[in-house]
Amino acid sequence: MVRVSRRDAGKLLLAGCAGALVPARELLSENKIDSMVRGVQIGAQAYSFRDRPLDECIAAFREVGLGECELSEGHFQMANTHGPDLNQWRSETPLSYFKGVRKKFDVAGISLSAYGYNISPQLTDEMIERGFQATLAMGLNCITTTTRVSMVPRIDRYAQKYKVMVGYHNHDKTSEPDEVASAESFAHVLKGASPYARINLDIGHFTAANEDPVTFIREHNARIVTLHLKDRKRNHGPNMPFGQGDTPIVEVLRLLRDNQWKIPANIEYEYGKPGLDPVAEVKKCYAYCRKALES
Repeated sequence: MVRVSRRDAGKLLLAGCAGALVPARELLSENKIDSMVRGVQIGAQAYSFRDRPLDECIAAFREVGLGECELSEGHFQMANTHGPDLNQWRSETPLSYFKGVRKKFDVAGISLSAYGYNISPQLTDEMIERGFQATLAMGLNCITTTTRVSMVPRIDRYAQKYKVMVGYHNHDKTSEPDEVASAESFAHVLKGASPYARINLDIGHFTAANEDPVTFIREHNARIVTLHLKDRKRNHGPNMPFGQGDTPIVEVLRLLRDNQWKIPANIEYEYGKPGLDPVAEVKKCYAYCRKALES
């Protein structure tokens, strides 16, 4: 088990704060990818390229032309271990590994905005804390996570300890009261939690849950750390190519543009069928977003 001293924890906190305020020096180079469209940062959740290991995922971002990434832990799992050994890998992997991961993105000209680290009720406190330590090691100040409403007090302790924002991610399982799935469940997430408790709004899942993402963003933009862009049908319907579902992607992007809200809008490619190339499909999603913002 790797333990972090008080001195090292302090260094991590400073690193996290620096990462929040100042872009990495490497990103000032000619390699920097600009995917800001009319003031709206378009990027992707790395889960969009879940079929490939980390280095190939980074190459996919460059090929599409996306300069911002919400990094999924799944790419580390693919490269290292699966199943019951994952927690051992989390515990024993030195924090220098995560600094190296950040370096890969910096050199590629891609900005990291958050670490996608899902926190299930089965995780020990040690493993919850390890996610925060890895986040700071990458110079980030934000985790996005799929979890349960009842887990918020456990997670919030570490958010306060490490001064890291947690963007709680929603799905559309509205029949399960402990799921983050609706405007009401987000209210339960934020009630009584520290200011580090934030929202990672998936506008596709929110639409599938028969909620209104435009109204929700208008009311809660100050607590939203990132958006996931996908197109789904209402009434718990399927994922669709952008423009073929019921999700108001165009309206959401223009809302960010017109109000100058600095919320990263991350494509999360999920509608794929066997035989489709994720890079080609994410290119289509990006083109759809650009057209919406440039019109």
